Amino acid sequence: MQSTIIQTPVDVDERKNLDLRAGDTVRVYARVKEGEKTRLQMFEGFVIARKHGREAGATFTVRKIISGVGVERIFPLYSPVIEKIEIIKRSKTRRAKLYHVREKAVKELRKREKKVSLKGYNTRVGFEEKAVTNGVEEGGEGVEKKEEAKNQNK
Repeated sequence: MQSTIIQTPVDVDERKNLDLRAGDTVRVYARVKEGEKTRLQMFEGFVIARKHGREAGATFTVRKIISGVGVERIFPLYSPVIEKIEIIKRSKTRRAKLYHVREKAVKELRKREKKVSLKGYNTRVGFEEKAVTNGVEEGGEGVEKKEEAKNQNK
């Protein structure tokens, strides 16, 4: 029997180790094709559910309010369409699925939200790390310091 190797443009290990939970506020960058052009679309909202754990069909549901209307979007965790996932804020919840949020007012949710520190958690996926040494990024271009700019203006 011959085995086949499937290559994917997604870093599976990085997404698998992402500590994404219900109650997190996330920013998801997805590639959208409009006509012949593609662009990066950001969707920022509240994670109300995560399903199927870390397996291949894992999904998470993000909800946000746009012009007073609740919008939910379901993202496959390992989709190549998703460019980056960033956890902005973490809230402590006592439920795995927060479907009851749909009936609540936004003001009431903000009041009850219990904030938790993000230290020690993997909060970013798909971001390239740039090493900065002595004010110069690896890649050749220099980074101006604010102090130097202030001195030049005086």
